[in-house]
Amino acid sequence: MSEVIHTIEQMKEFSKKAILAQKSIGFVPTMGYLHEGHLSLIQKARSQNDIVVVSIFVNPLQFAPNEDFNTYPRDFEKDRILCEQNGVDVIFYPGYEEMYPQSYQTYVEVSFLSKPLEGKSRPTHFKGVTTIVLKLFNIIKPTRAYFGKKDAQQLIIIKKMVEDLNLDVEIVPCEIKRDADGLALSSRNVYLNAKERSQAICLKKALDKAKELIDAKIYDSQTIIQNMKNVINSYDLARIDYISINSTDCLSELKEVVLGKTLISLAVFFGKTRLIDNMWI
Repeated sequence: MSEVIHTIEQMKEFSKKAILAQKSIGFVPTMGYLHEGHLSLIQKARSQNDIVVVSIFVNPLQFAPNEDFNTYPRDFEKDRILCEQNGVDVIFYPGYEEMYPQSYQTYVEVSFLSKPLEGKSRPTHFKGVTTIVLKLFNIIKPTRAYFGKKDAQQLIIIKKMVEDLNLDVEIVPCEIKRDADGLALSSRNVYLNAKERSQAICLKKALDKAKELIDAKIYDSQTIIQNMKNVINSYDLARIDYISINSTDCLSELKEVVLGKTLISLAVFFGKTRLIDNMWI
């Protein structure tokens, strides 16, 4: 049985006892509505640690006023069963008042890395991410924390926060999990209707086109981006938010792909649903 903990004090007490017993804690932060992508993180944490903690908290700070906080999919009972089936020891499931009491006024921001890519479309998003992740790190005191590469900018930002603030936690990047047709798994995929879902594969097809060009030693960013746009624009329901080629070190835009140091990322709308995907070169 996975123990469900609702309060910060109880979670701290659990972690304190585990650390005193010299047990490693693997931590997977989530907003719930778990899918195979989350489960792959949990399974990796399970294989590398004595104790696995999963947090489930739909963080309001990550959502702008016009975004989908109120409609974001939630199903705690299903999440609890999946956690138990995958060997999770503790589910940290706090309420909003527990994490952000009325007197709350402290925020954490990784300044430059939060501005490009997702930051252009969602300028307050990463301040919400880094604030909640730092709070969770301080509460749970994990040995290792597991993040998917699908949220590439988030992963890069959190690694930078850990480095800059001298946090004693190892960040473990995990590969993107995909459906059989290549669509990256996401809790937001449930918003897609049947036709949108069939066309959403265009994100992966655009990335495959980029890889095909790079394998042919075509490294010019504009050439790659234009070819990716051509792929996506051939799908009538797809509306491009951005396609970008950036350095994995500082997220600055690159005129040419640098092998081993490049992130190709994109965001595409299907109706009101916004999907992201990426490829690390």
